[in-house]
Amino acid sequence: MNHSAENSLWEVPGMNTQDTPRGNALQLTLATGAFAVCFAVFGSVSAMMPILKKMLHLDPVQVSIAIALPVLLGSIGRIPLGILTDRFGGRIVFSTVMAVSIIPAVLLGWLSSYGQLLAYGFFVGIALASFSVGVAFVSRWYPPETQGKALGIYGAGNIGQSLAAFGAPVIAKAFGFSWGFWLFASLTFVWLIVFALKAENAPVRVRPKTFGEALAPLGENKSWVLSLYYFLTFGGFVAMGVYLPTFLTELFKLTPTDAGLRTAGFVLLATGMRPIGGMLADKIGGQSVLRWVFPFTAAMAVLMAFQSIVVFSIGALGMAAAIGLGNGAVFKLVPEYFPTTVGSVTGLVGAAGGLGGFFPPLLLGMVKRTTGSFTIGFELLAAFAMICLFTLLATRRADRQAVAYSATS
Repeated sequence: MNHSAENSLWEVPGMNTQDTPRGNALQLTLATGAFAVCFAVFGSVSAMMPILKKMLHLDPVQVSIAIALPVLLGSIGRIPLGILTDRFGGRIVFSTVMAVSIIPAVLLGWLSSYGQLLAYGFFVGIALASFSVGVAFVSRWYPPETQGKALGIYGAGNIGQSLAAFGAPVIAKAFGFSWGFWLFASLTFVWLIVFALKAENAPVRVRPKTFGEALAPLGENKSWVLSLYYFLTFGGFVAMGVYLPTFLTELFKLTPTDAGLRTAGFVLLATGMRPIGGMLADKIGGQSVLRWVFPFTAAMAVLMAFQSIVVFSIGALGMAAAIGLGNGAVFKLVPEYFPTTVGSVTGLVGAAGGLGGFFPPLLLGMVKRTTGSFTIGFELLAAFAMICLFTLLATRRADRQAVAYSATS
């Protein structure tokens, strides 16, 4: 497809859902790969943290801040990137994000101070922010009845963090500290070339929105309810993914390589469950999936509070499965509720999920320094999961009442 002709389709007023493509495996693969390499760049910081902690002599709060800072930019950045994708299409925005992500990843290989770690780590967060770009890019290639599956597959790009969690310590040990970061920067550069050459925006007729129009859905209650759900599911995924190496090395005295392998298992399970969550949401509805996800997550958080590696592992793996299903279900609901502003709503919801990964590491660091353990942090996670469940039940009840009222009026 000629890209100039392709881009002109984005300037036609209105949106004709009959023109929605029935799917495109190549574009889905390209987007999933782009998200995977970006997530690997982001994940390399937490994967290398046990090594960085020793090298820079960091205390628990310093570790928590260094882990959380990339998540901050990765959260806030999702909103403008989602809006930009709605306006200009995912091809140019995703290519730019990958190019920018490479720079701090390369610089991390040369760091020698805590200040450099904070600065370079913060800008690595742009790689995490890429998520909202791909959701808007992919959703326009698929009709509503298969968007849950397609977005679940795209979300499986989370596997990039698993690659980083396992690969970074191994590569650093074999080839030197710097290559724990440079390997993933190199992979991102290769995929950037492939993506720039092969990616195309979907030929869906959408009029570019003004900034005010793009932000309008953010004032609707449903966008904030979805944000709450994603704060738990994706936030839990990010927080656990980035903090598990620290948990396992501090609580159970595992080596960085062993901790990285176990963290990779957590990320792989959560990632593998995400497409299943999307497919289940296609069949029975996203809310029905989440109704089971939230209480199960609470139960698994309670198990992780026990100071036994067996019980902790059961809780961690159970939580990985639950929040993976939840991630897929939430992003089935986004294009369902907001079909013409997927990018901007994804930005908000994705930002909430990112912030869900930002605050827990900071909280855990303070809890550990104050109490000597992480127990209270897991108890708070269980309580928050139950808040999400109560919100879901109240929302479902309000929706049924609204439908009944409209039928009788």
